[in-house]
Amino acid sequence: MSSLPPADVAALVAAVCAGVRGREEMLVEVRRDLHAHPELSWSEERTAATVSKHLEHAGLDPRPMARGGLLVDIGPTGATTGPLVALRADLDALPVDDRTGDPWASTVPGVAHACGHDVHTTALLGAGLALAAVADRLPGRVRLVFQPAEEIMPGGALMAIDGGALDGVDRIFGLHVDPTLDVGTVGVREGPLTGAADHLDVVLTGKGGHTSRPHLTEDLTFALGKLVTELPAVLSRRMDPRAGVSVVWGLVQAGSAVNVIPSTGRAGGTVRMLDAVAWHDAEQLVSDTIAQIVEPYGVEPTIRYVRGVPPVVNEHRATHVLAAAVSDVLGQPGVVATTQSLGGEDFAWYVDSVAGAMGRLGTRTPGGPTYDLHQGDLRVDEGAISVGAQVLAAAAIESLVTDR
Repeated sequence: MSSLPPADVAALVAAVCAGVRGREEMLVEVRRDLHAHPELSWSEERTAATVSKHLEHAGLDPRPMARGGLLVDIGPTGATTGPLVALRADLDALPVDDRTGDPWASTVPGVAHACGHDVHTTALLGAGLALAAVADRLPGRVRLVFQPAEEIMPGGALMAIDGGALDGVDRIFGLHVDPTLDVGTVGVREGPLTGAADHLDVVLTGKGGHTSRPHLTEDLTFALGKLVTELPAVLSRRMDPRAGVSVVWGLVQAGSAVNVIPSTGRAGGTVRMLDAVAWHDAEQLVSDTIAQIVEPYGVEPTIRYVRGVPPVVNEHRATHVLAAAVSDVLGQPGVVATTQSLGGEDFAWYVDSVAGAMGRLGTRTPGGPTYDLHQGDLRVDEGAISVGAQVLAAAAIESLVTDR
């Protein structure tokens, strides 16, 4: 714990917040540039280069990670030991079309920042630049983690951890945009914040034939329909209802003619749940249940189950540090309660290793429309960039002066 008196801590937080506010125009320009040039998971070269350029201009020394992304440490000159807190942002975009119509809309067909990672990246950049300006006054060190590939499973966080992102780190913090919360607020919750999320892909094969003679076939289309409807129903009775299991199909394919029973079919979707304990047992249960559902029809299932991420679980002390940082920046009314969602987030791997917390950054213009994530029409109130940067910087300082 730092020996900085409260007045010095408050002055330091005020200094970094002022540093962020002085860069607001530049940060908005960076965010718009990133939004116009989105990159998919594991391909975030331009995004990382843009961030690196600004960090280097501030006198920092960003280090590339093995498969993309950056790490950079900020602290008093020559400091290599002592408390270390990490701040994380994700870099990647999604394979969807940008439908905003904004002047800075995506210039890459079929790719868009529809989950707000451009805001996350820019907010962390702003926090880093403001912290770098007061580096010799910091009561410890801060590590910025610009992580690639959050949008695929199991996610780039594991690569970042393997590459040393958490080496020596005491706590880690992150923010995720929330278009259901007004700008100027941050949702904070102790304990589980997100759900576990896995991918499921099932291919059925069997003897096809004419629809007039289903008894001479292994009626694969009928079996596929049973799988799609019965797997969610059966799991709701095979798993503890408190686990909140949810199986939702996003892809169902079979056949090409109305009077032909096909020999192959496919269903793909996600398996989500609120409980980490249930998540550890889910893969075997899902596989066994699929085999039991389709067995009467004689078809053969080929199951590809990809374990994704566990729930993000915000640690007690880290959550209070994050709430204090939000209050420092926005006042107590800026700290709002939030609920656990079934959305997956690979920040979970960080807080599975060290204490940490993630908050939900409000991006809705007060009185304006509510958008949804992973949709091409997602718009954010760009005032959230400055808010996010200030909160991240304040969280780093509050963590460095708080008992471990």
